Amino acid sequence: MHDGLLTVGSDRSEPPPASRRPHHRVLAIVFTLAVVAAAVLASVLVYSAMRGPAKPAAAPASPPASALAARVDPGLVDVTATLGYQQVISAGTGMVLTPSGRVITNNHVIEGATSVTVTDVGNHRTYTAAVVGYDQGQDIAVLQLAAASGLKTVSLSTSSAVTVGEKVLALGNAQGQGGTPAAATGTITALGQSITATDQAAGISEQLTGLIQTDVPLQPGDSGGPLVGPAGQVIGMNTAASSQFQISSGTAQAFAIPASQAAPIAAAIAAGRSLAAVHIGATALLGVQVVSYGVPVPGNPAIAGAGVAGITPSTAAARAGLAPGDVIVSIGGHAVTSAMSLRSVMDAYHPGDTASLSWVDQAGHAHTATIIFTAGSVG
Repeated sequence: MHDGLLTVGSDRSEPPPASRRPHHRVLAIVFTLAVVAAAVLASVLVYSAMRGPAKPAAAPASPPASALAARVDPGLVDVTATLGYQQVISAGTGMVLTPSGRVITNNHVIEGATSVTVTDVGNHRTYTAAVVGYDQGQDIAVLQLAAASGLKTVSLSTSSAVTVGEKVLALGNAQGQGGTPAAATGTITALGQSITATDQAAGISEQLTGLIQTDVPLQPGDSGGPLVGPAGQVIGMNTAASSQFQISSGTAQAFAIPASQAAPIAAAIAAGRSLAAVHIGATALLGVQVVSYGVPVPGNPAIAGAGVAGITPSTAAARAGLAPGDVIVSIGGHAVTSAMSLRSVMDAYHPGDTASLSWVDQAGHAHTATIIFTAGSVG
């Protein structure tokens, strides 16, 4: 199985994880930190200065983790996506935003899916889910459950007032075991963090920014689940963690998209509003497998494109005559410089759209063809 949790690599051995329910393995995606230590320190210091000195009076005691979990659990779902072209299953978590079944999760949980099913924690029912839209750059996707009603929901906090040192609780479908969400606790260790996330299965890297960093020992399958603050508010969506629970600092590192950052994107997708990085509706399929880096164009190494590693039969790319070893340089007049660039350009298209496709073959000869996109898997 393929699981929905971006992970940070490490050279350290892995100690036993925090006490959680039995699990099985579902995903392996790796990311590396993109922030130097000085930048991390600066973000903490700036944030502390903005908040001012701590109040001398002790804060009210927070509810126990079990009470917070019981409050949030009914509004969660287990997400299972069938990745048709890779013939694997992705497992993750989602949060219900409306009683009629609008759900937010991480894009990487459902990316590449040909079908998605969701099991609601509150009523234990399983629903077929359609992908309403997604923002690959922010790693956010919105689902709609078929024939759902009366579901329990969670509210994403629109406040950015979170503090380094606050106790937090993470809930999710750890290791894809389903049932009552697993819980793990920790503290916020930094704010405003940036990481480079790499999906090894897809061979694509992306930058995620503005993240909340914690020392919560997340597990594969927790992606898309809530990060809960001390008052029971959902302050973030868990997205990434260290692949081994210890890294150079000797503690876990995990990252969550702030709820205040995710909420407006989810609202735009749900309303069908077209934002610069948001794709609404079905995904267009070109039908190529590409390498994860820019490839010099034959005969003109100063120009880079998306190198073609394979072709899916009966797709637009196959009908146009592309072959492994070719380099795609533009679609619809938009330059393509890498696999990531190709994915961004493709986000502007839907099944049935027509565009010009330009590429250079291994001999350095340029080609252009008019293609019609078919329907593909999510993202």
